[in-house]
Amino acid sequence: MSEDTNQNGTENGSVTEIELIIKASTIDGRRKGACLFCQEYFMDLYLLAELKTISLKVTTVDMQKPPPDFRTNFEATPPPILIDNGLAVLENEKIERHIMKNVPGGHNLFVQDKEVATLIENLYSKLKLMLLKKDDVSTNSLMSHLRKIDDHLGRKNTRFLTGDTMCCFDCELMPRLQHIRVAGKYFRDFEIPSELKYLWRYMLHMYQLQAFTQSCPADQDIINHYKLQQGMKMKKHEELETPTFTTSIPIEPSDLDLTDD
Repeated sequence: MSEDTNQNGTENGSVTEIELIIKASTIDGRRKGACLFCQEYFMDLYLLAELKTISLKVTTVDMQKPPPDFRTNFEATPPPILIDNGLAVLENEKIERHIMKNVPGGHNLFVQDKEVATLIENLYSKLKLMLLKKDDVSTNSLMSHLRKIDDHLGRKNTRFLTGDTMCCFDCELMPRLQHIRVAGKYFRDFEIPSELKYLWRYMLHMYQLQAFTQSCPADQDIINHYKLQQGMKMKKHEELETPTFTTSIPIEPSDLDLTDD
């Protein structure tokens, strides 16, 4: 297993240490993999570590060759797995609940907003449908959903989905937007239109945050994630590529009305 410890908590032992076990890259078995839930909880916990309510330790596990101690402790359970003071929390819903109710400061991330919850649900399923169907109907459905998110951000005129402070919904949405950008472009030549300026402004804000950049998988790992789902194999030269991370935007920040920042 590979460890990537974020020393964001204090060092005097007064802060709870949380370990998050995430899936490793399916290319090199060491760096961060393209698991959406792994990144979502990584972002949640990273934000808390930045506030020094916890100390965060992140460990990657190669699920193609899991080490013996991992198999002994967790059997066939795939990451993400959260470990809090020796307690292992398995399953996504239980991890989310544990962060909200038991991790110091976690309750502040989980705001109640039914409109936003409804707005972002099913977005990822529309990406998967587009990659499967490869037709205009599924592509237009995804585009329509992105326009709704852009409209919402335009009405709110805030940095993030529910206000000017990040919350659990942002940690859920942004990894999915990144998969749409990278996998959509690679498999379908799909691009988020530049006229969705509120969505691009939102993504620009996210690209400037360590909570996202530190947890974000490489483009190659996102692409390979879907190749494996489709029964495709990476070419040897792709496996040897230096990891790249798409974090630029196709619009000049000055064109996004960012003068208030």
